Amino acid sequence: MTRLDNEIVVITGAAGAIGAETCRRFAAAGAMVAALDKVKPELGQVALACDLADDCSVEAAAAHVRAELGDPSIVVHAAATTEFATTLASSPQAFARVYDVNVGGAVRMVQAFAPAMIAAGRGAVALVSSINGHFGAPGLAAYASSKGGLDALTRTLALELAPHGVRVNAIAPASVDTPLLRASFALQDDPEAALANNVLRHPLGRLGTPADVAALLLFLCSAEASWITGACVPIDGGASIARR
Repeated sequence: MTRLDNEIVVITGAAGAIGAETCRRFAAAGAMVAALDKVKPELGQVALACDLADDCSVEAAAAHVRAELGDPSIVVHAAATTEFATTLASSPQAFARVYDVNVGGAVRMVQAFAPAMIAAGRGAVALVSSINGHFGAPGLAAYASSKGGLDALTRTLALELAPHGVRVNAIAPASVDTPLLRASFALQDDPEAALANNVLRHPLGRLGTPADVAALLLFLCSAEASWITGACVPIDGGASIARR
């Protein structure tokens, strides 16, 4: 069983389905968890409300985590926001808002916690990207663009931090069964048909689960993945090999 005994981990988006399951999985593996979200999460040894798009909010949260638990050796950025709109129906302001949480939030987390990892000569960062960062995603223009940016950030950070023993990886889920995904189906004329059609896009014949995602994040942040960095690992039920 993968263990993270006594490791200190910061998890963003911890009030969401994927973030909360990740908190539970990391805690079960022995980690001390600092859980962050825009609303205070219910999990973690430390649970904080934090606006990832706000420099002062992130700085205050980082100081609190260090005071309560110490310097984290692992950062998992699972927080994300979206807009359901095409490029022409969106606005530059909406693009900037989505980017500032999805990518800017990752940057703020790394800037807050990577210096201590560098000093220690070890650490791991895992970023939750999306299959939509690689494929076209009509109706999710700002979200897809931000996830493409997150993929590029992963590769750049991995190269910058590798000499210091700090690994940076991303994962690229397809459709994971969360309240946010269900809300997107609810916007369609026939939500049940939208769900069924979405399932058909995945050769394994089902949606992903938060537990699927949390298990991969745990592996990538563990010593078992000590020779993996700069990767964006698909977790998509085969959707990226049979895009349909």
